[in-house]
Amino acid sequence: MDFRTTFRPLTVQPEQIEQKSFQIIDEEIGEHSFTNEQYAVVQRVIHASADFELGKSLLFHPRAIEAGISAIRAGKKVVADVQMVQVGINKVRLEKYGGSVHVYISDDDVMKEAKRLNTTRAIVAMRKAVKEADGGIFAIGNAPTALLELIRLVKEGEARPGLIIGLPVGFVSAAESKEELAKLDVPFITNVGRKGGSTVTVAALNALSILAERE
Repeated sequence: MDFRTTFRPLTVQPEQIEQKSFQIIDEEIGEHSFTNEQYAVVQRVIHASADFELGKSLLFHPRAIEAGISAIRAGKKVVADVQMVQVGINKVRLEKYGGSVHVYISDDDVMKEAKRLNTTRAIVAMRKAVKEADGGIFAIGNAPTALLELIRLVKEGEARPGLIIGLPVGFVSAAESKEELAKLDVPFITNVGRKGGSTVTVAALNALSILAERE
């Protein structure tokens, strides 16, 4: 078969593709126990990953959606663990409320301190971030060490995040860090297992900013 003569490119608009994608997700996800607001996040995560297992494994603190929307509307800072998360976030919606996105992992002082302490930049970046983003949203999609350090800082009373989106991906400490996050009595969005990543972390945060505009 000559695919050059049978293939026809899609001519529909991006909005129509997204609408169709969400329709397929709704049809295929099956039964679930998420609230409407939680499902809006789940839907975006599945849309970003094409992974229903990942979407269904999401865990929400009872105040997660409310806390995320409140932080966005209050113009609180968003802290990303890596640039990939920072780049993907829809900043226009955040800026509407005075919010901004920050990532500290490549700051000169962070790199110098990490070298001095012989530890990871992700850990030192969280120590800096909690001092500058009180009540903010921490979006961690890449570095389990960043999430574990943030959890430690919360437990020791040094960090008061408005919401933690903890969805790091990986084989070393990723699942364990999310298990620890789910034990905290602070608003969080996380998932069970190794899956996650920058893309789905961005999707979760962008879903919250959409909810903040709508409600």
